[in-house]
Amino acid sequence: MKTYNAPADVETKWIVIDATNAIVGRLASYVAKRLRGKHRADFTPHIDTGDHIIVINADKAQFTGNKLSDKIYYRHTGHPGGIKETTAGKILAGRFPERAVEMAVKRMMPKESSLARQQFSKLRVYAGSEHPHQAQSPEVVDFAAMNSKNTKVV
Repeated sequence: MKTYNAPADVETKWIVIDATNAIVGRLASYVAKRLRGKHRADFTPHIDTGDHIIVINADKAQFTGNKLSDKIYYRHTGHPGGIKETTAGKILAGRFPERAVEMAVKRMMPKESSLARQQFSKLRVYAGSEHPHQAQSPEVVDFAAMNSKNTKVV
């Protein structure tokens, strides 16, 4: 029995996903799977076989239930007693609403490895509907049409 290794020069795609009314957790799960390359038949855990993902309209992403007020993100300043907390609603309504999607995807990726950092760097999240990656001719993936649970009717 032989172990299969994907070739080092993997052909990657550029994909655009519209996050309008998309559920953040479902979107993050799909994006993390595509970033790692687990959707491919030649997936190899130690080689970056993932795609480049562009998420647009991240400011229009939705949380289900009471997560806008109940979900709390913690960070630490590095000083004693320096723990800070922010709710998901404040992040989406704040200056950088794309960070809610970025944090959700980052927390679904493998932890503390150079390969995970390299795969995460292929993610680009934009709050508006414009992105500067038209030259790569990305293909559009209709995330909302994949499953009726992927979007929240507002």
